[in-house]
Amino acid sequence: MGPRKWKRRRTTAMAASVVAAGSLTLASCGSGGTGATALTAADSPVRTATPIQHVVVLFDENISFDHYFGTYPKAANTDGTKFKAKRHTPRVNGLTKKLLTDNPNQYDPVRLTHEQALTCDQDHTYGKEQLAVNGGKMDKFVENTEKDTCTGQPILFGEPGLVMDYYDGNTVTGLWNYAQNYAMSDNNWDTVFGPSTPGAIDLISGNTHGIYAVDPVTHEKVTDPAVVQSPDANGVGTMINDPDPAYDDCSDNNHTSKNNLGVMTGKNIGDLLNARRVTWGWFEGGFKPTGSANGYAVCGATHPNVGGIATPDYSPHHEPFQYYESTANPKHLPPSSVAAIGRTDQANHNYDLTDFDASLKAGSMPAVSFLKAPMSQDGHAGYSDPLDEQQFLVSTINKIQQSPEWRSTAVFIAYDDSDGWYDHVPPKVTNGSSDAAQDTPLCTKVHAAGGYQDRCGPSQRLPLLAISPYSKVNHVDHAYAEQTSVLRFIEDNWRAGRIGDTSMDTRAGGVGGLLDFHRPKARQLILDPKTGAPAS
Repeated sequence: MGPRKWKRRRTTAMAASVVAAGSLTLASCGSGGTGATALTAADSPVRTATPIQHVVVLFDENISFDHYFGTYPKAANTDGTKFKAKRHTPRVNGLTKKLLTDNPNQYDPVRLTHEQALTCDQDHTYGKEQLAVNGGKMDKFVENTEKDTCTGQPILFGEPGLVMDYYDGNTVTGLWNYAQNYAMSDNNWDTVFGPSTPGAIDLISGNTHGIYAVDPVTHEKVTDPAVVQSPDANGVGTMINDPDPAYDDCSDNNHTSKNNLGVMTGKNIGDLLNARRVTWGWFEGGFKPTGSANGYAVCGATHPNVGGIATPDYSPHHEPFQYYESTANPKHLPPSSVAAIGRTDQANHNYDLTDFDASLKAGSMPAVSFLKAPMSQDGHAGYSDPLDEQQFLVSTINKIQQSPEWRSTAVFIAYDDSDGWYDHVPPKVTNGSSDAAQDTPLCTKVHAAGGYQDRCGPSQRLPLLAISPYSKVNHVDHAYAEQTSVLRFIEDNWRAGRIGDTSMDTRAGGVGGLLDFHRPKARQLILDPKTGAPAS
């Protein structure tokens, strides 16, 4: 790659039309049935508001929309897997010629090749992301979120200007092919600024307020700004970082470190689904213990990424239900049977990914399933990459599409944060925060819902795809959506109600523009997990 241009700083809105999730509602059709035998008593039939009886959320890591789809549907075809767009493929709000050659940031965006899949991780902290956005000018990414060199992993690619760069359909081929055959949004947003855990919490509750810190051994309440920002008199405040969950034996690197842990209060979607007797589960790579030590379960499974770097499978702070006592499985206990997966037993709805495969094979996939890849395949720069991520996404979707449940399933591919990667569209902050320690004028000038600080957002655009027989085909939706839009769809489809306590589920746009419930039009698409191309 040639030398990069050092650019002078100069300054250079988003009109968001909100589509309510309630607009999806049709006459009740079908049940949220699971095909499994009840453990203690017959489950009440749960009728869905749409033909979708199964939702699967594949929740990956740290990608801005422009980082994966900035030049969609045009690929360079100089390396990697060849990609040719279908005729009449709609365009996205992506990287224009001017943004590629005369960008207001210090560097212009540059295409990353297939051989540069493993890169340095960028800075995606709550305050630094606000500084990068620079009041909506979108011109301070290099100064604030870029990490162009990284130590300890010499195989990782980095150079000045890296934070601006993007992949195309020669590397993220599977995702581009799903966009060609199903539907995606180019107006989907991270609910708040910040890293992984706030994004995961917003996915399941829409409310990063309600956390307090505890000692990792005694679980006595402590004061710790790394866990809690803007605490009240009871020590309850808002999460903006990645503390590990209190209700997880594998937290603090299997309790070999002494960092304080976080407890979330309030409700999440698991509580609402339990009240409706809807089956559900969170399935994560490496959740199954590999042993025990000092009375704690140990999560020790590892896998190499495409560069051969061994990576732990399980990350406690990626498992949001473990922060809530009502929906946690601290000892990582297995389900009492395959038929019990999705129901309340000793596993309490928290499982290993192998349990999802078992339930799918048994014909008893839960009505709502959240899937988290092992870390080597979750797409997080620094230890994962788009090629490993593709293996997980495609392999999982292939299995679902080849099952009988496919005909009533909607798969959403969603992300927890932007990683700080450049995206050119300025956010329109609708929930502000006036915490002087972190927040910029972009946030302080907007009212904070409920008076809860440090929930400023939305922040940056993230990819969102809907893969279903009911997806619109080769469609790009421009209506406003965010992380909590998937939460709101689940709430509405199973008539579960709202989270309450100023959850952002009330703000979320719908996903109605991605789906068409009049009749299924999208066909099965089996891809090669390694190349992302249609399988022969």
